[in-house]
Amino acid sequence: MLLTGAEILIKSLLDEGVETIFGYPGGAVLNIYDELYKYKDKLHHVLTCHEQGAAHAADGYARATGKVGVCLATSGPGATNLVTGIATAYMDSVPMVAITGNVAKPLLGKDSFQEVDITGITMPITKHNYIVRDVNKLQEVIREAFYIAQEGRPGPVLIDIPKDVTAEKTQYTKLIPKEVIRKADYITDKALQEAIELINQSKRPFIYAGGGIRISGATQELINFAEKIKAPVSTSLMCMAEFPNDHELYTGMIGMHGTKASNIAATKCDLLITLGARFSDRVISNQNHIKNAKVLQIDVDPAEINKNVKVDTCIVGDLKVALDKLTPLIDEKKNEEWISLVSGLKEDMKIPSTDELNPELLFDKLNKLNDNNFIISTEVGQHQMWSAQYFKFKAERSFITSGGLGTMGYGLGAAIGAQIGRSDKRVINIAGDGSFGMNCNELATAVKNRLPLIQVIMNNNCLGMVRQWQNFFYEGRYSETTLDRPTDYVKLAEAFGAKAFRITKVEEIDEVLRKALDSNEPVLIDYMINTDKKVFPMVAPGAPINQIISEEDINNN
Repeated sequence: MLLTGAEILIKSLLDEGVETIFGYPGGAVLNIYDELYKYKDKLHHVLTCHEQGAAHAADGYARATGKVGVCLATSGPGATNLVTGIATAYMDSVPMVAITGNVAKPLLGKDSFQEVDITGITMPITKHNYIVRDVNKLQEVIREAFYIAQEGRPGPVLIDIPKDVTAEKTQYTKLIPKEVIRKADYITDKALQEAIELINQSKRPFIYAGGGIRISGATQELINFAEKIKAPVSTSLMCMAEFPNDHELYTGMIGMHGTKASNIAATKCDLLITLGARFSDRVISNQNHIKNAKVLQIDVDPAEINKNVKVDTCIVGDLKVALDKLTPLIDEKKNEEWISLVSGLKEDMKIPSTDELNPELLFDKLNKLNDNNFIISTEVGQHQMWSAQYFKFKAERSFITSGGLGTMGYGLGAAIGAQIGRSDKRVINIAGDGSFGMNCNELATAVKNRLPLIQVIMNNNCLGMVRQWQNFFYEGRYSETTLDRPTDYVKLAEAFGAKAFRITKVEEIDEVLRKALDSNEPVLIDYMINTDKKVFPMVAPGAPINQIISEEDINNN
């Protein structure tokens, strides 16, 4: 069958099982959009307001569904507008294929109109990228790109296609997608035996679980493993929803804004078992207080072993496979004294009672309303940490946030992708007023597509996390972090066509949440909180994670 490059692209996407693509048209991709028009009954295209929104939507779709997210942009500024979204996906190991158009081959390298070397730009932030100069290679490139995006440690792949390649013709024959096989070649008997010896000798094992648990779908394997050796379980930000938050072994988030139970247990354990995590500086920036523990690291990416923390032994391979092989071979433990000690540290995980309008109260209300049906997405800042600290996650893949890159403006686009990918769930995007201002235009995308997502703005009239650091470490010099914007977010949302409410009193919360959840269209809630509200607990940058700053410490100077 003789087809143009554009039609081969669309058919190849369908062959890979793609149902939804997020994008924005332009001159270099007109041939592709012409084919999308013909295939609109088979491939759902979501027009975002900005290419960055398309990249974040593809990312959110991938995180919520476990499928590959796909975004499409034109050449030049269209392509560069994807860069932040691609970097966000790369840092959090999200499977994504970004497709860009480029100028025709004779114009490449001549500073042509809307030309940019997007493969050069994105080389450090993609698993792999391509510029397809030969239409005969296009179909196999697409097939390979989807495989690379998913295999091993997932990540984004970029395909750049000159405009004339989308017009040229070649033979097309349907290809079956390349099978993605879980990596297990290095899960050897020797590696397993070394891990077994460390675990069986341990009297105070502690688990630090990261985003690899979500990526490999290893939640049940983690539960089985933790219960067999009676090890308390902490999670990184990327793993917040992947271990039941109400489980007796759960100690909460670990790190800079982690719980007292997680942070102190990590310094008192005799074996730190790290699963699909990379010892980020936001988790352990000072290693002095974990040196007394042996370290076992299990990760699919060998580059992460011994990168930030020297380990005593490791297993390299897919977490689901590794835990499935390891758990039957280890001794069952009770560790009653250790469990009792850690349980006594968990007091700060309870949501404090309050009568004032604050984040804790809102999340307490949401927890009571959550019938295993909410997906929480966030922007980046204080509200992100409050979401992780106070929302009680009940389902896998129900927390979508930018962890590694920390991208303000990420959440609303990601919420759109998640809501489209999981129409059976209710997506709630938690934002600060600073983050919301970055990509608030995507509210128009949510309205056009009649998505029943809820946008909550924690409105404190400032860039809260930066202001908090200025308060703690810069003697209260609030340089450019107090916003003082006269923007009325309720009116803004209504101008986009969304419903909107403002909460200024505690008595208003229940009714507003009820109206928002009863709505079948986008709703914005402007939730007014105190400018001086801070995130606690906190560990200062570079300090050991057991040197925890509490609100009482600040009040007592």
